[in-house]
Amino acid sequence: MPEGNPILSVNVADLPWRPSTVASARFPLHRHERPEFLFVLEGELVQAGRRMGPGWASVAGAGTIDEDVHSETGCVFVLVDHA
Repeated sequence: MPEGNPILSVNVADLPWRPSTVASARFPLHRHERPEFLFVLEGELVQAGRRMGPGWASVAGAGTIDEDVHSETGCVFVLVDHA
């Protein structure tokens, strides 16, 4: 944290983004150890057969399992893993 100012803000449009060279468009079977919140920003994500586009959100409870999460077109999302 910056000294003397506990809040850090940034405009992400000013950051140099680039596509990932290691991310997969299909995610492996995943068991949620803690609650997770997913918010789709761009593109489309398919989770359990449901197509989610920009503005869609998904909440997974602890102990739930994702069996089929993928993107056919690519997507950008925010994933918050509650600690």
